[in-house]
Amino acid sequence: MLTLMTQPEHAMAAARPEGELPLLTTVKTADGTRIPVRGLRAGPSTAASAVPSPPVVLVLPAMGTPARVYRHFARELHAAGLSVVTADLRGQGESTPRVTDPAARDHGFRTLLEQDFVAVLDAVRAEFGSGPPLFLLGHSLGGQLALLYAAAGPGPSVDGVVLVAAGSVWYRAYGAGRAPALLAGTTLIAATATLLGRWPGTRFGFGGNQTKGIMRDWARQGRTGRYRPAGSELDYESALRALAVPVLAVSVEHDTYAPASAVTHLVSKAPRAQVTRRHYTRHEAGARLDHFAWTRAGGALARGVAEWTAALPGLGRDSA
Repeated sequence: MLTLMTQPEHAMAAARPEGELPLLTTVKTADGTRIPVRGLRAGPSTAASAVPSPPVVLVLPAMGTPARVYRHFARELHAAGLSVVTADLRGQGESTPRVTDPAARDHGFRTLLEQDFVAVLDAVRAEFGSGPPLFLLGHSLGGQLALLYAAAGPGPSVDGVVLVAAGSVWYRAYGAGRAPALLAGTTLIAATATLLGRWPGTRFGFGGNQTKGIMRDWARQGRTGRYRPAGSELDYESALRALAVPVLAVSVEHDTYAPASAVTHLVSKAPRAQVTRRHYTRHEAGARLDHFAWTRAGGALARGVAEWTAALPGLGRDSA
């Protein structure tokens, strides 16, 4: 598992583009967690100048990946005519407390979905108003969480979801050749996190430092294929089956973390959703791609996201 899926996601920060996105607000949750929210508002200088309420896209990061890694892609989305917002997952990037902080509490998917995302989306709606269509764009784990949030709707509703390099981690979705190692690896990671009290991902080169709750929820889905966040009273699998919003699911060339088969398993959980599939290639990007490299070569993808939102009935520019 660790040899097949080793990638220092936290190390992507070393390759981040210059220039921080403007700080819009800092969300403070009920338990004291602080999550800076940064972004760019579509205005007269963008392609959306003729649109009263350009769509707003909230970018949700991959596991262990700081939101600042997506700054370049966020600017590409903005140049394509979209308002764009980024926010770190709890304990990552700029958010506090960090997982290694003694004050940090254990948390899992439930806290992210039912507390943090609600607070961040409340802040986004306060910043941009109730008019603009609101989309979640999630990378890897961020994409899985985006789809779960859109389905269960514990807070402000969203108008659609964009999945980029985001697939189910169910071991059977990766084919017979990889399945045994993936099952063993996710089980080992969850056991290690439980034994140590957290997952020291910066030491092992996978996923960044994470709470045991996050890794156990993640591994449970990898083992069973089902999303059942510990401690949640919501039935996320039933909610996914009822989800009917538009979904753009983008697989990426040379992505071994989220191959097309894993993307297929994830979107198959939402049979009523209006799913559009796309494969982002090196030819389009003009650069080599993999699970992370697309963030530095996402201009064509950003334009494709903007075109997709514009074509949605009742939400796009043509209907404005």
